[in-house]
Amino acid sequence: TSKTMFVFILNYFFIDVQARGKYPNYAKKHFEHLGISIQMTAEDLALLRDYTVDFISFSYYSSRVASSNPTVSEQVQENIFASLKNPYLKSSEWGWQIDPLGLRITLNAIWDRYQKPMFIVENGLGAVDIPDENGYVEDDYRIDYLRQHIAAMRDAIYVDGVNLIGYTTWGCIDLVSAGTGEMEKRYGFIYVDRNNKGEGTLKRYKKKSFYWYKKVIASNGSQIE
Repeated sequence: TSKTMFVFILNYFFIDVQARGKYPNYAKKHFEHLGISIQMTAEDLALLRDYTVDFISFSYYSSRVASSNPTVSEQVQENIFASLKNPYLKSSEWGWQIDPLGLRITLNAIWDRYQKPMFIVENGLGAVDIPDENGYVEDDYRIDYLRQHIAAMRDAIYVDGVNLIGYTTWGCIDLVSAGTGEMEKRYGFIYVDRNNKGEGTLKRYKKKSFYWYKKVIASNGSQIE
C-alpha cells in the first residue's frame, strides 16, 4: 500500500541513496504512483554513484513496534515517532521505551543492508534529575541505561561481527531538549542549574554518571560496571 511504501521511504530512503548511490526502485515507483517525475541527467546519476558515504551515522534512543490486532491502540508518549506501547519494555519519564537489545538488532540490520562502517551519534536517557544540597545527582538510572546499550554494542561487534567505528552520547551537558523545549528533560553527565522557566545560576555540577563514564572512556568500553 502507499502507506507501507511511505514508511519504507521514511526509514531507508535517504540512506539508501547516500549509501548505494542510486534511487531505490520502491522510491521510483512511489513517486510514479503520486504522479511525480524527477528529471535527472547522466551527470546527476554519476554524482550519486561516485560519491556515496564512507560510513553511516544514526541516532538510537528506543524501538518501535506495530500490531496486526486492531484492538491494540495504546500509544507511547514519544514526541518524535509515534508507536504502539511494547508491554515488555520499561519506559523513560517521557514515554520513550528502553530497548538495548533493539540497538543490537538495529546495528545488525543496517550492517546487513549496507555493509558500511557505522557511527552512533546520539544515544541517551532524558530524565528529571534531582540534585542534593551540594548539586550532586546520583543518576544510577542513566548509568544503567548507558551500560545496557554499551553492552549491546559490544555484543554486536564481538559476537555478531558488525563494523561499529564510534559512539557518542546525547549529551555531555544538560541543555534545552530539542524535542520538547524543556531544560528539565536532562541527558547530560553535568548538571546545569537552570529550570524550564529560565531561572537558575547556570552553575555546573558533575553527576555520578560523569565519573562512571570517565572510567568507560579510559577503558575503551571494557569497564562498564
